[in-house]
Amino acid sequence: MSTTQPSGLSALTDLRVVELGVWVAAPSAAALLADWGADVIKIESPTGDPMRHAFGSLGIGQDFPNPAFAQDNRGKRSLVLDLREQDDRDRLEELLETADVFVSNLRPDALDGLGLEPSATVARHPRLVYCSISGYGLHGDDRNRPAYDIGAFWARSGLSVQLANSDGVPLNARGGIGDHISGLAALSGLLAAVLEQRHTGRGRVVEVSLLRTGIYVLGWDLSLQATVGKVARAEARENNQTPLMNSYRAADGRWFFFTGLEADRHVGPICRALGREDLLSDPRFANAGAIRKNRTEVIAILDEVIAAQPLSVWAERFDREGVWWAPAQGPAEVLEDPQLAANNGFLELPGEADGQSGKSVNGPVSFSDLAVRPAAPAPGLGAHSAAVLAELAERRGRRAP
Repeated sequence: MSTTQPSGLSALTDLRVVELGVWVAAPSAAALLADWGADVIKIESPTGDPMRHAFGSLGIGQDFPNPAFAQDNRGKRSLVLDLREQDDRDRLEELLETADVFVSNLRPDALDGLGLEPSATVARHPRLVYCSISGYGLHGDDRNRPAYDIGAFWARSGLSVQLANSDGVPLNARGGIGDHISGLAALSGLLAAVLEQRHTGRGRVVEVSLLRTGIYVLGWDLSLQATVGKVARAEARENNQTPLMNSYRAADGRWFFFTGLEADRHVGPICRALGREDLLSDPRFANAGAIRKNRTEVIAILDEVIAAQPLSVWAERFDREGVWWAPAQGPAEVLEDPQLAANNGFLELPGEADGQSGKSVNGPVSFSDLAVRPAAPAPGLGAHSAAVLAELAERRGRRAP
């Protein structure tokens, strides 16, 4: 019996995925499929996915390292096709004949103009799972409205307003968050469709939009609004209705969060860890209702106590007393977090030229018998064009009478 660990999931090693993706959402979904063993062929225009040149577009410089592109495109093969040309559109159609999955986040009108309207494409390739990721969906007046995740996922969904600061300024979120969440949604949908494909032999269109994903993420708030006609917005930490689910700053300037949602359960351990058992007889700390009613005073008292010691001191006391808490870490601290190291949070990504390896964020899923190995790097533009076209020619020759 072989003890060699597989390099990919056996159910996916024969899965061929054709990606016509740009920027983040579709490429991120396809990258996870490549991580798990699928053969992902990335179709690019002669100028390449614009994400290759993102830092140049921002005025930072074309030579600036691009780990974001590397994360969302590792392990793929790059095929350059100029889809303005009929010959290359024919090559794409030939490639789709060999594919199990087609994933794209081009706008619906762009896909229509290329002859890749979803239902018509599946009609030509009945086994194909066609996954469309768009800003606002395939239907409606705004189907072709331009969308990055800050527009469709954050702004229009309600998320940015619900997370507005105390002055009411909507959240301006970090890049790629909504795209990556939407990529995960697309991944779950297309894999469900692949299961159905293998059961029935039929393909279908799988549709995901940044807007739909955004409202799903905000589902609790939107459901409250729909049910009772109102919902609270994010509050300043000094007036947080759940003071034991709040952020606090220690003497060394480091922030952390208490995560004591059930206040009646957690108030005792917190007060003991802080050396303030006397607060347990203070009526303002008597129970969850009292803590909520007197929240500004409760937070002010906790602020004063916590500001007297560095986080290292509080961490030892919190853990000893069984307090639920978490440090608010910056990116440099996250990269060195031993818990992530113990759970394969990162993987090594070989450099493209100098042979050096860099750290790349792993996907959020692990498999018990699938070892985490260094990932193949993101491909150079068109690096696999000759090989992929040769495969198509060989297949064409085998099919010739």
